[in-house]
Amino acid sequence: MIGILLITHGSYGEALVQNACHVLNKRPPLLNQLGVAAQDDPLDLMPLAREMVKLVDGGDGVLVMTDIFGATPANLAMKLLEPGRIEGVAGINLPMLLRALAYRERGMETMLTKAISGARDGVLNLLKDV
Repeated sequence: MIGILLITHGSYGEALVQNACHVLNKRPPLLNQLGVAAQDDPLDLMPLAREMVKLVDGGDGVLVMTDIFGATPANLAMKLLEPGRIEGVAGINLPMLLRALAYRERGMETMLTKAISGARDGVLNLLKDV
């Protein structure tokens, strides 16, 4: 099973985890989050981020998900990536997280593809697209 680590601004990652637990009616294994506060020094967070990757890595790799590409959480996530073992995506939303959780036993490439499409497919104009 591929582990998932969210690195986001403030408490956004914790809110996503709580909502995923609500939708799934349980807390998924190998899922954790790291919130980055405005006063945090990214260099100080690197050891913690690396430890959190180890905690969610069940042997099949880790997907690191972050909110805004180019922002501090994403820059921190970028330093953790190892192609094929620790992959990353930006732009996380709840549909993306739920899709990643649903497909994480099907390999990293499938999980990445499904997570990204889940994020896009979850954006709808309620008056036109439904």
